[in-house]
Amino acid sequence: MATRYNAREVEPKWQKAWDDAKVFEAKSPSEAGDMPKAYVLEMFPYPSGRLHMGHVRNYAMGDVVARFHKSKGYNVLHPMGWDAFGMPAENAAMEKGAQPGIWTHENIDAMKEQFAPLGLSFDWNREFATCDAEYYGHQQKIFLKFWENDLVFRKKSKVNWDPVDNTVLANEQVIDGKGWRSGAEVEQKELEQWTMKITKYADDLLSGLQNLDKWPEKVRTMQANWIGKSIGATFKWPYAGDVPAGGDENGIEVFTTRPDTLFGASFVALAPDHPITKELAKTNTKIAEFIVEAAKGGTTEEAIEKAPKLGVDLGFKVKHPFNPDWKIPVWSANFVLSTYGSGAVFGSPAGDQRDLDFARKYDLPVIPVVLPTNTDEASYSIENEAYTGNGTLINSEFLNGMDSNGAIKAAIAKLEELGLGTSSTTYRLRDWGISRQRYWGCPIPAIRCDNCGVVPVPEDQLPIELPEDPDFSEPGNPLDRHPTWKHTSCPKCGKDAVRETDTMDTFMDSSWYFARFCDTQTGEPVNKEAVGYWLPVDQYIGGVEHAILHLLYSRFFTRALHDCDLIDLPNGEPFAGLFTQGMVTHETYKSLKGQWLSPDDIDEKDGSYFEIATGEPVSVGSIEKMSKSKKNVVDPSVIIGDYGADVARWFVLSDSPPERDVEWTQSGAEGSWKFIQKLWSLAEAAPSDDDGEIKDGPAMDLLRTTHKTIDGVTRGITEFRFNTSVAQIHEFANALKKAENAKGPGIATARRFALKTLAQLISPFAPHIAEESWATLGGEGLVTLAPWPIADEKLMSSDTLTLPVQVNGKKRGEIQVDKSASKEDVEKIALADPKVSSFLADTQIKKIIVVPGRIVNIVI
Repeated sequence: MATRYNAREVEPKWQKAWDDAKVFEAKSPSEAGDMPKAYVLEMFPYPSGRLHMGHVRNYAMGDVVARFHKSKGYNVLHPMGWDAFGMPAENAAMEKGAQPGIWTHENIDAMKEQFAPLGLSFDWNREFATCDAEYYGHQQKIFLKFWENDLVFRKKSKVNWDPVDNTVLANEQVIDGKGWRSGAEVEQKELEQWTMKITKYADDLLSGLQNLDKWPEKVRTMQANWIGKSIGATFKWPYAGDVPAGGDENGIEVFTTRPDTLFGASFVALAPDHPITKELAKTNTKIAEFIVEAAKGGTTEEAIEKAPKLGVDLGFKVKHPFNPDWKIPVWSANFVLSTYGSGAVFGSPAGDQRDLDFARKYDLPVIPVVLPTNTDEASYSIENEAYTGNGTLINSEFLNGMDSNGAIKAAIAKLEELGLGTSSTTYRLRDWGISRQRYWGCPIPAIRCDNCGVVPVPEDQLPIELPEDPDFSEPGNPLDRHPTWKHTSCPKCGKDAVRETDTMDTFMDSSWYFARFCDTQTGEPVNKEAVGYWLPVDQYIGGVEHAILHLLYSRFFTRALHDCDLIDLPNGEPFAGLFTQGMVTHETYKSLKGQWLSPDDIDEKDGSYFEIATGEPVSVGSIEKMSKSKKNVVDPSVIIGDYGADVARWFVLSDSPPERDVEWTQSGAEGSWKFIQKLWSLAEAAPSDDDGEIKDGPAMDLLRTTHKTIDGVTRGITEFRFNTSVAQIHEFANALKKAENAKGPGIATARRFALKTLAQLISPFAPHIAEESWATLGGEGLVTLAPWPIADEKLMSSDTLTLPVQVNGKKRGEIQVDKSASKEDVEKIALADPKVSSFLADTQIKKIIVVPGRIVNIVI
């Protein structure tokens, strides 16, 4: 009689067996010998206190890859740590009276306890938190090395300043012009900032993207756009009169990628904090008021685009570079940033929507200069939409009749001939300001001395540790007002001095942690030999929200570390393969009072939802990313307690392509639980012995199916299509169930081989049931360490069909299925195919028509 699979007993048993055998401890380079290496890494978590199913999905994906490579004979490094600095800990300190360090480590302990039952293959021996003094002490050494090599400098920068919290805010922390925590109107303020010279590597960071063929194309595009290489012209606009206060005597310099549109210019605009604007404001109240108003806006491109276009006439003009008799007014505009180029632009409204909006608002001329293809010049005009494309030049004197590309070259040549400009290349990328006026971050190892200026802390005095008794009773940085911490002596002259009280941007902490994981015991920041062996990371996994800053900063760091002779990584790339997973979503719920409710707060009766505490009806909202703020978080501990870890893992890996979002549902969890039970029933029903050689009949059919499944599951893992691997396993399980009643020579042998293979194939996805099944079937040792099965191509050559898959009558892909596959199995494989599924996003499937042996048509 079949028994029920008991995850509560089985899962801890095998987790202990893995720990006792030290299965997941990576070997050192010298121990590994000729073993190939595989470095698998998920973006490490912030210790917020609780895991949710989004965490489970992210780390389960990495676990599949790590376990697969372990079975393939690789020396696998799969570490775990904690991205532990940041504002949430300070907020907790202010709101709850808890010290950030204590709060953070309590959260780490809680989350690590939640990780344990999941059976993830982490090498916990390499664990660290970025708030550990040992870790950030090494980060301070790196900072000093960068400083020594002119990769760190100090400069005045325009920042978002929260006047209530007294701190710099990142652009993302400014919401509708207000501080995200305080709600105060954010000001634009100029502060001296510690800055990383990332622009030194701008061209290398851009060109390096071309070789990252294992990265998503969208991520490479996002980074390329962020770096923003522009080829155009830098030139001067000579003054039409006296040099204005604050101005360069040679004129106003601008950069443009479209010098072909110069004859369409109707204004030149300066940034509100341009030297000329600021000087004129000293004697002009209207300009001074404009600067104050402009300072209230955000500094992100998105914020600038959304904000109303504001400007003020500065009261002087410049000469057009191609026609000295043509005078152009100079304005200051809130959409011009001093951090881009020279802080000045020329406006050609017919060819730029932002310029057009500005020109219409202030009644400035709009001169069309680029005629679109197949357009009549006599009737062509610009109304409320600029034409930004290429075409034929009109109203442009010597450029008339040229195409845009030819006109760009001709305009640059003319500027050079006149001695006013030259061809040039600029980058949108700006140097990285890392100063933060906060306590909970890595202290910057610098000392301010009235006699010697700003000097580095001697390396033998590192780490500079944070004090354990910060005072959060007042806004601002507790390090500034600490009674003793900042007071020290100058290492050069010995006089009284003070420490730098700014701490580092937390992106610094995550820009090199992957290199530290290569050897966490070394007395240096990184072990050069270990880094040379392990880097680059072979498979990096994380959210697409980190596609730009974290990944870009990490790429900068490895280049800088290489140039400072701390690592040997000639191509500078830290991550060879990158996968950005989709989110786990869930319905949202609100009470009658409009308060968010968690799934645990509600009960479902006959299709309606009610609040358990009050019995009142609950409104069901949209399906959104799991978040604490909306309380639609599912605690994996509850799922593991009810069903087991393998069910949680199986669900998040099976229901959707890994790059797409997956909705967590109770019915989905129950379906996964039933399948785990089915796997166990198959193992329990296994024949006790082989019954001879497999030659033909049902035994050969099952053998062929086994090898085709090996091939399909393997390809699904290597191509990051885990849901197709799961679909193949479902089909394989159905075939095994049918084979329980099959007769014929060798059928017991075929079933035992197939069932042991099934245990191996499910091991990366559901490792606990895999181990239990393997042991029940008499497998040798741990299935985790068993060599991955290899498909025999000769046994895959028949009994399969290639079926075209149509969506609304149009072919969208092809699938391979067994000739004996059921209609239901064909449907599952068709829906799991990535080419087909890409056409099904955000649609409703009305019906699926399977014509046996011929075609599948999905009607949406």
